[in-house]
Amino acid sequence: MATETETQERIEIQKIRDNFPEALLGVDTFRGDTRLLVKGENIVEICELFKNDPDLQYNFFSECLGVDYLDYRDGYRFEVVYNLYSLPYEKNGVKIGKNHRIFLKVPVPEENPTVPSVTSVYPAAEFPEREIFDMFGVRFTGHPDLRRILMPDDWVGHPQRKDYPLGGERVQFPENKLGPSIGEVAVQHPGESFVGKTGDAQGEAYRKR
Repeated sequence: MATETETQERIEIQKIRDNFPEALLGVDTFRGDTRLLVKGENIVEICELFKNDPDLQYNFFSECLGVDYLDYRDGYRFEVVYNLYSLPYEKNGVKIGKNHRIFLKVPVPEENPTVPSVTSVYPAAEFPEREIFDMFGVRFTGHPDLRRILMPDDWVGHPQRKDYPLGGERVQFPENKLGPSIGEVAVQHPGESFVGKTGDAQGEAYRKR
């Protein structure tokens, strides 16, 4: 006999198949969580369906995050993962929400890393999408303010990509020695220069050593 969670999963899958027959690319369940791989071109419509359908009511946007698989996926490199929750509460005596969680995953190719923004459905996605853009270089079409959120505007590259160089920290120790992790030689961070490309006021001093 199917559990409540399994029944809910079937409802979600069937809703996608009924409304967007070609959108569902894969289904994966792990430790009680369901992950649905869907086409990026349908992500906004699927989010609208999941939020507004009375059988689903995914009314709470928990987060979205980026993943870089590098060369571990066929046909694409990145994924954008949306964590949605059907938050139970009561309004005017009416119970709302199903107390279920779902993960929607969108495959993103390296040669064209773009995904439609879901901010029109879930405004809370604005900053998480900016972070994914900043860290992974995935662009969100239709985003109201797509720009870096953690790194300086002139930073070169996207630090959470798996092929991004690690670099080293410039840590100052007594007797003017630098941290052993960089062999006591001044090494700039990836994406910045000794002359202060990202606003490093000490860049000039280190360049003259």
